[in-house]
Amino acid sequence: MSGSTWLVRQNRVQLHRQIAELRGLQAIRSLRNTDQNFKTSTSKMNTALSSVRSPCVFCRFQIGRSRQKGFIDKQWRRQYFRPTTAPSPTLDIKHIAQNPGLYAHNCIDRNWKSHADSPWRVLELRKKRSDLQHEAASLRKSVATIEKMIAQLNIKKNNKELDHSEEMQLNIDLPNWLNQAAHAKAELERFKSQEDEIEKEMADLALSLPNLSGSYTPTEADKVLIHVYNRETTSTKSHVDIGSELELLDFTGAAKSSGWGSYFLDNEAEILEHALVQYALQVASRHQWKRTSPPCKVYSHNVPPCGFQPRDQGGEQQVYHIEQPEKERGTDKPSFSLAGTAEIPLAARYSESQLELQSLPLKLVGASRCFRAEAGARGADTKGLYRVHEFTKVEMFAWTLPDAHSVEENGKNFRTQEHDSVPISQSTDIFDEMIDIQREILSSLGLSFRVMEMSAPELGASASRKIDIEVLFPSRNKINEGWGEVTSASICTDYQSRRLATRFKQRDGKLGWPYSVNGTALAVPRVLAAILETHWDGDAKGVHVPEVLWPWMDGVKTIRRESPQQKTSV
Repeated sequence: MSGSTWLVRQNRVQLHRQIAELRGLQAIRSLRNTDQNFKTSTSKMNTALSSVRSPCVFCRFQIGRSRQKGFIDKQWRRQYFRPTTAPSPTLDIKHIAQNPGLYAHNCIDRNWKSHADSPWRVLELRKKRSDLQHEAASLRKSVATIEKMIAQLNIKKNNKELDHSEEMQLNIDLPNWLNQAAHAKAELERFKSQEDEIEKEMADLALSLPNLSGSYTPTEADKVLIHVYNRETTSTKSHVDIGSELELLDFTGAAKSSGWGSYFLDNEAEILEHALVQYALQVASRHQWKRTSPPCKVYSHNVPPCGFQPRDQGGEQQVYHIEQPEKERGTDKPSFSLAGTAEIPLAARYSESQLELQSLPLKLVGASRCFRAEAGARGADTKGLYRVHEFTKVEMFAWTLPDAHSVEENGKNFRTQEHDSVPISQSTDIFDEMIDIQREILSSLGLSFRVMEMSAPELGASASRKIDIEVLFPSRNKINEGWGEVTSASICTDYQSRRLATRFKQRDGKLGWPYSVNGTALAVPRVLAAILETHWDGDAKGVHVPEVLWPWMDGVKTIRRESPQQKTSV
């Protein structure tokens, strides 16, 4: 990074801090709209910054993004009940208050505009708390002085060191001094109550902010293509039609039993589901991922710390909640939800725990049923298996060392990236390994896919970086040219560990915050749909099963049904 770029960045940070220190939140809002000097200075800095692309992740984290946009005052808060038994989050509120512009720009870049004022509010509250603490310190000093003076005079009185006039004056002044001390103590109690309210509001605001986007994440609205793996396919027949013709899928019966977004996998489709799960687990195991079978019912308070919200910003329901028994409602007893992904139970497994340094990276893989409300998602482009409420998924989840640590600290060496000057980290290495596993699985299944670096607006709350792999669905060629997401992988830095109170013990005995990385090894419905469409043989009127799945297919290599004419002739 050149000296001129560094100077521009430092000036920008200094400008934000000077404004924040001199004015309260309302003044800042007004300044953004009316102060021409502010607009001119920001515009000049943005112009200078836009001509330089710095590879330094730390610089990007310290000064935020180069685009200055408007703020939306209306706040949308994440409200959920957190019982006293839930892990206590430890957030870096100091860093937010020191870099409000960074976090505000991050909210705008990630399309969380309703939260863009929250960092400035944190700054205002932190200043208010500091003022209260100074006043409280002054009051405590006054109380201590009064109590010390009363004690000294009482000693003199008991030792008969006071003359009659002094003793008379003490009797007159003592009630006033005691009243002053009592009043000061009452004020201290009030200050303590106000400070507690401020602490709670700051914590709620900090919890509502998304993770900071990493250096790889594009700030533009469009995702970036990294790699394409194409297989030729001539069929455009929908998996819905194929499934019906081969008696593999039943959506009508499922709708009667469970509503829209449900399905029956019949005959070879049921076998194919288990084959896909076993194959994905086998591939992950070959890469030394520890297999586990996670629960699908989780405490509701473990859902938001993983970045999943009960409702989206449009107010639509996203999580299925299990209704509490009437006797437990309104109590401190925690409620339950159905997990939308095994990431939630795998992350919460080590909540309020200390991981050993030697155990990192801790890599887990497991298959589970996943439940998603997907409210408001119904439409023509979600037909069939593409968007469903319940499905089987194989999930990878890992705890790693934070990037501040040496990648060789635990005695393990990791490869380096020649294409980027940013040093490789343990979390990035595990992230790359997840992508390699995903690509291995999809390519061996004979599917066409492309790897996409997701942009900031498309990241979930917890992700710092996210890569999606999209598979080609021939029947959906009019929707996004046929490409549809089937897997994703995310680096969440310490977003989840701070909210779940997951620590690791460093060599010096101090506790640190591990990073979390998660990724889909295989989600059955969409992959199964892509297999049916890609490997449909119109001449044979059947689907050729990928060879890697044969060991679990009970001898079935091609799925087909005899026509009525064939049955009659037999």
